[in-house]
Amino acid sequence: MDVSFLGGPQPQRGVGVVAPFDFALDRELWRWVPDDVSLRLTRTPYVPVEVSLDLARLVSEHETLHEAVQALTVSEPEVIAYACTSGSFVGGIAGERAMCEAMTAAGDVPSLTTSGALLEALDELGACRIALVTPYTESVTESLEEYLAEAGAVVTGRAFLGLTRHIWKVPYRSVVDMARQAVVGAADALFISCTNLPTYDAIPQLEAELRMPVLSANQVTMWSALRRIGVHAVGPYQGLLLQPDAQPELPSAPDPPPAQPAQPAAPEEQEGWT
Repeated sequence: MDVSFLGGPQPQRGVGVVAPFDFALDRELWRWVPDDVSLRLTRTPYVPVEVSLDLARLVSEHETLHEAVQALTVSEPEVIAYACTSGSFVGGIAGERAMCEAMTAAGDVPSLTTSGALLEALDELGACRIALVTPYTESVTESLEEYLAEAGAVVTGRAFLGLTRHIWKVPYRSVVDMARQAVVGAADALFISCTNLPTYDAIPQLEAELRMPVLSANQVTMWSALRRIGVHAVGPYQGLLLQPDAQPELPSAPDPPPAQPAQPAAPEEQEGWT
């Protein structure tokens, strides 16, 4: 059959993604991406360390980022995203900015990180009181709280799993249960941390139930990367992705009581990270 009349394939715009070596949710990232954009992914080198602050530092070293970005630039992406929450908040706001500068210098391509995208999304929503969900250990979760506090955000409640491996295996029901535990005070938004934690299909359910914007690590990463190139992320019933003139009116929240952290969910045998 003669297919010459098709004239394709159609040109694709490129978004580069640097992910930690154990990242397992490539398909989830793709679900936020429209058909005329392609993701070009690379991973950091393997290191035999469980999910921890030490691992976060190892996978975000500037030398590692330099090599990953140089590998990606061969495919000519228009923007590069570092898709790891802990790796981009472990050094605080100054560390996150230095990572972006290092990646941009390595590839001469605009660059961003998951934690930087989170602050961008919170600013977009006008949210400063945050309910927090993580699969991390307590020490890694506290590091994220410190990062948010440095940015002027208040954590009103939290829940975490205490995992150190295999985070991608956590089911949606565990994510939803943690979210319910975390929303114990008045919050402007819920953030679900870790790019290796599945969230795409849980976000609409949680927004409907909790009546507040729900953000996740992969969601804000793709939203920020795509908006850098003038493209809108796709995803049904996700408040962050709505156009400004289509934003629904959410009920205003009362003044928050003194913050009381939620009790962490019991650690599970399944383990994980990012």
